[in-house]
Amino acid sequence: MNSSQLLGSTTFIFLLASFLYIGIFVFRARKLGLIASLASLIGFLVLTAGIGLRWAESYKIGIGHAPLSNMYESLVFFAWSIIIFYLFLEYKFKNRLLGAFAVPFAFLSMALAGLTDPNIKPLIPALQSNWLIAHVMTCFVGYAAFAVACGLGIMYLIKDTNVEKGKEKNPDSLLATLPALTVIDDITHKTIVFGFLWLSAGIITGAIWANSAWGTYWSWDPKETWSLITWFLYAAALHARFTRGWGGKRIAWLAIIGFVSVVFTYYGVNYLLSGLHSYGGS
Repeated sequence: MNSSQLLGSTTFIFLLASFLYIGIFVFRARKLGLIASLASLIGFLVLTAGIGLRWAESYKIGIGHAPLSNMYESLVFFAWSIIIFYLFLEYKFKNRLLGAFAVPFAFLSMALAGLTDPNIKPLIPALQSNWLIAHVMTCFVGYAAFAVACGLGIMYLIKDTNVEKGKEKNPDSLLATLPALTVIDDITHKTIVFGFLWLSAGIITGAIWANSAWGTYWSWDPKETWSLITWFLYAAALHARFTRGWGGKRIAWLAIIGFVSVVFTYYGVNYLLSGLHSYGGS
């Protein structure tokens, strides 16, 4: 079995985990909780082994490099970052309902990876730098946190609608099983702060890398411009939270809008706009 087959198998593991978590939420089948957690953990371990094997395979064919250089590898690392971040949240907050709104993002990332070319290719000159690992890892850890924050934002809005309609008074209602609004809001805020710090580090490491590769820290390349727009979106959300006390639905919507910007920065720019980062779409 090669790394692509091993990594491809995690797509189905994350699909199974997603169904299980959604099953817990929809059918209140709490007995599925342990199975869902085990599926996520197994998926994470298989994904980690697959990334390690792919790294080793690149050295065997004489073009050794970290598996972070193209769309396929970045989507795999994105899924890896989402699932490890989610497992941390599940452990910390002891609530498996979060999985119904977070783990599907890991499945979607692996499903998209399955549509791209999995072949290991030599690095183009611009990527032959030690900054590759630092830049890609910091950006995608931030992106993963923003994906989970988006899921939490959706969870908040669903729960809030339930409360406004008065259904919350029924303890047997489906949505009554979700965490309290204040809890979801607090986790969403902390998740955005976490992602914002990593995205900031990603932009800084990218600027240093750009200076070594192209002789300038910033060139207003479409990817750079959209990264800055995304950074400002989350900076504005956090600023409003700290200075005006924004929370609840406003932060939930900003978490969703921010992630739409992340998806366009990561995925859309590569295919719709040409620039120095166009290699990322291959």
